[in-house]
Amino acid sequence: MSLFARTTLLTASLAVAAGFAGLHRTAGASPAPAVRVAAVSAPENKYNEVCASCHQADGKGLENAIPPLAGAELLLGRPVVPIAIVLHGLQGEVTVKGKKYDGAMMAWGTVLNDEDLAATLTYARSQWGNRATPITAAQVRAVRRKLAKRDTPFTAAELRTLK
Repeated sequence: MSLFARTTLLTASLAVAAGFAGLHRTAGASPAPAVRVAAVSAPENKYNEVCASCHQADGKGLENAIPPLAGAELLLGRPVVPIAIVLHGLQGEVTVKGKKYDGAMMAWGTVLNDEDLAATLTYARSQWGNRATPITAAQVRAVRRKLAKRDTPFTAAELRTLK
């Protein structure tokens, strides 16, 4: 079920519940409190859907397994680097915040469109104490075009050569 469908179903369910609660109050009782559904931004939703299972909701990653995004040099530096990583994945040893990790991150380029990828990276670059410039859909499109023939994950050494 899509995120839109789940949100719509939740909103409808809460509205029905609030209406039901209002119909069954006793005479003189105060009305049921208003039900508010907090809207979650699309970038946070995409982060939670795609990234949080590994990098965690708090961006701290998993000790000795998954690098953190909070304070991560690869995320906060030149925009081409995190865009390339998300588009094509990453494998092998990488150092994040002085600690070595050796694993693999899958490619999300076929899952995320340019707008969602830009918004999700911008979200991650502005959370958990991170302060980096936003990434635009135009930047993602340019990197996607430039790397269109690539079909393998990046290594840390290759990321250093990206322009």
